[in-house]
Amino acid sequence: MTSGKILKIMPFVAFLLVPLTMLARAAETKPAAGNLPSVPQVQAPAQAAMARQANQSASPAVTDPALVKLSDLGWLEGRWRGEWGPRLAEQVWFSPKAGAMEGMFRVIEGEKTLVIEYFTLVQKPDGVALYIRHFTPSLAPWEKTDATVLNLASTDGKKFEFQNPENGMPKISSLTKIDGDSYVAHSEIVPETGDPQTVEITYKRQPAAAGAAVSGGSGARQKKP
Repeated sequence: MTSGKILKIMPFVAFLLVPLTMLARAAETKPAAGNLPSVPQVQAPAQAAMARQANQSASPAVTDPALVKLSDLGWLEGRWRGEWGPRLAEQVWFSPKAGAMEGMFRVIEGEKTLVIEYFTLVQKPDGVALYIRHFTPSLAPWEKTDATVLNLASTDGKKFEFQNPENGMPKISSLTKIDGDSYVAHSEIVPETGDPQTVEITYKRQPAAAGAAVSGGSGARQKKP
């Protein structure tokens, strides 16, 4: 991918940058002649029912997205890191509080910061919405309009899929929890012109920085000696 194409899609996939997914497994090979498999035994009705019940219990339950709370996404809190080719992607998420869950993101290549993103998950009466905006290192906004909004459309308790009702930049973004220390972010971009793009990255949880302290911001005042 050329640098021009990367910069073109960067403001729409910065939140969900990820390496391409693994290729599909090869189809089953045909058995060699003279080594045909034996005829499988037919399960008794009771055994078949028990098997179906086991499969159903192993599958994650689908949750109504309108019932999802920010606390269901609380596992995102913390520092995360992933890679997209030669680029480093870093995220920081705050804990859910007062109806919102805020975070920031940056993409670095070499010694250059390519993009900074601020995002929020907001609790609404009909579910959770994701708001995204991108900036240069000097905080000049990339988007000239309002923030991009994606609404939570489906979840099974591990995968949370958000959809954009306005345009395809991106059209779908999802967060899939693998375990307590890793998750996969996935984005599908459908531009008005050009080919669709699919981008993924696997994020790994990072330990908190030693001695890190929360800044008081511009409102903080030092005490006089």
